[in-house]
Amino acid sequence: MERSAQQAQQLDHLASDPPLPASGGSPFAAFGMPAFSGPSPTPPPEPRPILELEGEEYEDELDALSDWVDDFLLPVYGAEVTTAAPWCLRWQEHLDVVAWLHALWLAYQQHKDPEAGLSGLFVWHRDFLTHAIAAIRAPGGPLSACMTSPDRPAHRILPGPPPSARSTKAAEFEPPGSGETTEPAA
Repeated sequence: MERSAQQAQQLDHLASDPPLPASGGSPFAAFGMPAFSGPSPTPPPEPRPILELEGEEYEDELDALSDWVDDFLLPVYGAEVTTAAPWCLRWQEHLDVVAWLHALWLAYQQHKDPEAGLSGLFVWHRDFLTHAIAAIRAPGGPLSACMTSPDRPAHRILPGPPPSARSTKAAEFEPPGSGETTEPAA
């Protein structure tokens, strides 16, 4: 009988949950496994496109981007300025170029991270750098009216297309459901 009682106690002990470590962490931490309960670590903030930022937040991001462009991108990848590959010393005023370069910078940060693996930077070169630089510095691209010769610095922002005809026409009418007819505004 005594032996049966000992076996029952042993079975109960083996069937119960193991005690948590004194640190309150996961009982599986020694095996590299995460805890199953409790708050998860706070993920880093999601990067936002630079053109969605405003005020000081935009200026801070543009300063950091400018440092990366001036200190890393141009010295390494800024091939000679020609009519086939224009550049602008005031590229920060070309919003489309800012957006392209910011996206390129975010991709660079992601792909240089150790979690990207040994081929991370190759993927960045292949999938991001080549395409972005080709689009930014194309002969008919956003910088085509700017500097095409280092001896003649130039800057000109080309006008974009006007709003679509539908947007212009819609602005002349009252929105449906406003209780008024959709006659042109006088």
